[in-house]
Amino acid sequence: MAGLPLSFIEPMLLLGLLSLPVLWWLLRVMPPRPRRIEFPPTRLLFDIAPKEETPSRTPWWLTALRLAAAALVILAAAGPIWNPPVGATTSRAPLAIVIDDGWSAASSWDARVKAADELIANADNDRRGVALIPLSEPARDIAIMPGGTARVALRQLSPKPYSIDRAEALPIIDRFLKATGDCEIVWLSDGVDSGHGAEFLQGLKKIVGDRVVTVFEGGTPPALALAGAENAAAKMTVKVLRAGGDVGSGTVRGLDQKGSPIGEARFAFAPGERETEASFDLPVELRNDIARLEISNERSAGAVQLLDKRWRRRAVGVVSGSSSDTAQPLLASTFYLTRALAPFADVRQGDHGAPQQAISQFLDQKLPMMVLADVGTLSPELRERINAWIERGGVLVRFAGPRLAQADDDLVPVKLRRGGRSLGGSLTWEKPQHLAAFASDGPFAGLAVPKDVTVNRQVLAEPDAVLPTKSWASLEDGTPLVTGERRGKGLLALFHVSADMKWSDLPMSGSFVEMLRRIVDVSGFASGPAPGATSDASAETVAPLRILDGFGAFGPPPSTAKPLAANFRDRATLDHPPGFYGPADGPLAVNTLAATDRITPLDTSVLNARRASYTNSEPRDLRGMLLGAALALFLIDALVVAFLGGGIASLLRRRAAPAALLLALLLPLGLPSPTRADSAADEFAIKATTQTRLAYVVTGNADVDSIVKAGLSGLTLFLAQRTALEAGDPVGIDPAHDELAFFPLIYWPVVPGAAKPPQEAIDKIDAYMKQGGTVLFDTRDAIEAPPGDNGASQTPGMQTLREILSSLDVPELEPVPREHVLTKTFYLLRDFPGRFDTGQTWVEALPRDEDEDAASHPARGGDGVSPIIITSNDLAGAWAIRPDGQPMLPLTPGEPRQREFAFRAGVNIVMYTLTGNYKADQVHAPALIERLGQ
Repeated sequence: MAGLPLSFIEPMLLLGLLSLPVLWWLLRVMPPRPRRIEFPPTRLLFDIAPKEETPSRTPWWLTALRLAAAALVILAAAGPIWNPPVGATTSRAPLAIVIDDGWSAASSWDARVKAADELIANADNDRRGVALIPLSEPARDIAIMPGGTARVALRQLSPKPYSIDRAEALPIIDRFLKATGDCEIVWLSDGVDSGHGAEFLQGLKKIVGDRVVTVFEGGTPPALALAGAENAAAKMTVKVLRAGGDVGSGTVRGLDQKGSPIGEARFAFAPGERETEASFDLPVELRNDIARLEISNERSAGAVQLLDKRWRRRAVGVVSGSSSDTAQPLLASTFYLTRALAPFADVRQGDHGAPQQAISQFLDQKLPMMVLADVGTLSPELRERINAWIERGGVLVRFAGPRLAQADDDLVPVKLRRGGRSLGGSLTWEKPQHLAAFASDGPFAGLAVPKDVTVNRQVLAEPDAVLPTKSWASLEDGTPLVTGERRGKGLLALFHVSADMKWSDLPMSGSFVEMLRRIVDVSGFASGPAPGATSDASAETVAPLRILDGFGAFGPPPSTAKPLAANFRDRATLDHPPGFYGPADGPLAVNTLAATDRITPLDTSVLNARRASYTNSEPRDLRGMLLGAALALFLIDALVVAFLGGGIASLLRRRAAPAALLLALLLPLGLPSPTRADSAADEFAIKATTQTRLAYVVTGNADVDSIVKAGLSGLTLFLAQRTALEAGDPVGIDPAHDELAFFPLIYWPVVPGAAKPPQEAIDKIDAYMKQGGTVLFDTRDAIEAPPGDNGASQTPGMQTLREILSSLDVPELEPVPREHVLTKTFYLLRDFPGRFDTGQTWVEALPRDEDEDAASHPARGGDGVSPIIITSNDLAGAWAIRPDGQPMLPLTPGEPRQREFAFRAGVNIVMYTLTGNYKADQVHAPALIERLGQ
């Protein structure tokens, strides 16, 4: 209705509003005018002032009041619905739902699924078939399904973490429409053009012909994305993109590899702009630890930017063997190298002493990369140190010059001829040489070849069989310009020209900066191929490690993810979804958007289609509210008529004293008690803080709540008998209203099918977990898990838990490892049984311990306590005891000591939440003493 989310069940009744002018006329003539009769004696009465007068017609404002009441009654009779169900049509043809399911649909995915669910329900009521067409699957077989089957298929869809090409789906839509004939089409659009949008719209317009088409767009916040992160000298910046809408500002968070926050940066869009920037003004050491940038409260893979070692600002040592660097610093090789490296590295120049002293100093500082400009002969001891440094992963880049041309050492990737070739020399060119194409398997692959760079002089390499495999860049005559090879875990490269302008004008070109950038990037991955990766002379691939889903959450690699080249720099695809690839200690990051990608709004005006918008709230019947308002107006009308007729004044004169007494008695009852809520909150706080207490979430299911309360009471008694902790009675809490900070551990029994907690409760739980609290989620359904590796995740309780956790910032989880401190906090345990012993217990994943002696450490702990523990073994059911001390529930399989071990598991969990990782420190004491002795 005029752009409003409003509809009427019986719109024809709105014609009753046309009767309002007639009603106005009737009300204006009632009561009728008094008849005038000429009677001369009445002149005697004119001088008597009347106490009451009766108007000749109804006042206009009273008439308007009555007309408003009548209009409200008519509107209520028409059945107004706010946010009406979508997609109601009179068509009896099958319904085809085209769904945008790329990364840009993830942030509003719930609204899209809700709209599709309502469309399927309407079609099912009309006994119409439904076809689902996700645009990310151009090879999908489209079939018409019953409504129930379509709902199941809809729940199996999820947004993809990469950009989709809608045009690729046109052939399957065309085949489906030709086979189906008449069909109603509904397109659930995300409003973002991620490429080929105009081509898709033109193709779709041609395919659908005169069929009914409805396009859903608007009604949801616009998609936001990140691209082009850059770790500059002073700060880290990232581009924040939007397709449109009214989102004006927000926050970008920086996280490390473990998901711990490092910093936040605000961003704001100017009116009409679709791009802005967020800046992190942090020390370089902290910026180098950032592995993930994400937009707060934006659930999509496009709102995440993953960073690897290429985004770290590495320290690069620059050493020059030329004495002219001091005399003419603006013409020196160190000047060009510093200017070229400064945008992406921290450059450290050697002291103005001997080059060998500067090299030794950089080796002592363990710099990851060094650049030697025309450094000639080195001592044998220093060459051995440099070779060992390269073998361990160092990157050495050398530039030619007079000294290197006359030197004889093995710190070059190829064997060199003595002297060199120059314009006009013995080995001469007729004219300066230009660059040829870069090697396709080298680090410069893909760079544009500069046409304005010329070379006047170079050092030549001795021709041999392996020279072509080591040439990264060559001149037009085939002689190498840059050569390189891998040595151990490191890299050795040689520019066959000088780093200043004497031998070539390469240092003045933009290609020089990009070539050095590529080498610095490669230095982050100089450790060789990852375990399981393939490597040959021409290519190195890395396998997927952790992959982002469409909502921007990490998960295991899907079966469709394939290994990629170690120098991959493109955007994510179906074969290479966004995430981390390669070894865990030096992964390669692949992002949804490339650095140069931008997003634009999708203009669907070329389609001759109906328009609809997504709704984020349930339909609301307004009849009750309108009838209530009409009744209030009628009551006001009655009071006005009584007042004008003198009835109220007469009643007050007769009953003034009783009315005043009644008002005095009722007034205190209507006043709110300002201290009642405060006193209840104070009482709860005092009760929770006088003793350490365990807490549990009240589910509203009386049976579950009574068992959980009895279970925590039993665990509290067991703690008092076996440990020094004398805790108070457990407390049932409502996360949405009660303060959670008083409790070290909250036990949350998950009831299958229960409604998702309100967002206020989710936010408080999230804050509680981030501030050091621990929540133990127990799905209590391990025995219901179907057989198979993934059976535990298919139980109803686990599905409900996923709904709860979908809005929480949950860290990466793992089954409790054998060396985890939780297994040794008080008792030595191997597992954590409850009523059942087949379920796994999950905690926050600990950082990988790269220490070679890690295997000998008997316990492992993180910096703090895991904020979340998940189990399905029904711990509270095993702890629950009756007042007579007997167990309330039987165990499965019921081994003799199963209940004892369940209580021990509870003791370890409570002690873990109270004491943290101190036990890990204690058991590491022998290793610490051993190291101190060394």
